[in-house]
Amino acid sequence: MNILQMPRMIFSFSDGWDDLIRIHPSIARLFAWLVLPLSLLPPAMIYYAGGSYGDVFVPGITPAQWHAAAGIFFLAELLTVPIMAWLIHLVARVNNAATNYYTCFTLAAIAPVPLWLSSLTLFVPNLSFGVIVGGFGLLGSVGLIYRGVYALFAMREDIKALQMATVIASAGLFMWLILMQIVLIH
Repeated sequence: MNILQMPRMIFSFSDGWDDLIRIHPSIARLFAWLVLPLSLLPPAMIYYAGGSYGDVFVPGITPAQWHAAAGIFFLAELLTVPIMAWLIHLVARVNNAATNYYTCFTLAAIAPVPLWLSSLTLFVPNLSFGVIVGGFGLLGSVGLIYRGVYALFAMREDIKALQMATVIASAGLFMWLILMQIVLIH
């Protein structure tokens, strides 16, 4: 899978998705080459930004607290992907979509890519900028979820695909908010 196809995958039901289905990378390969490296971005950026200018985001938090939060965030992220795959599998079964855990894991691994990439905004010590770019990352993830449900689960009913994507995106947003709380509370 080529990460450069990701922008097209947000807006297309076939561009990039067809290649992904054809290549059929294993769960281990998806985890090692996509989830692991990209899920390192947010904790690395939290570590950097928290140590360099953490007061811009949350006044009074020490760099050591930011660094601890980054480590906890990383572990939580790694757990979130298989949990989301399990939730996607439940949603698919409820909606009678023909699927397996592999397909659900594939969607769970691809959907957060825009959010992971949006963490690069922490190079800029501006909370408003981070929130705006994070919002676009969230929209990109929602687009990937909808197009992914349609493509990976071979859905042909727009309403059913939209229903599944809405439930999955809502669960993903809830998980992302929990991850953000880990950073802010710690």
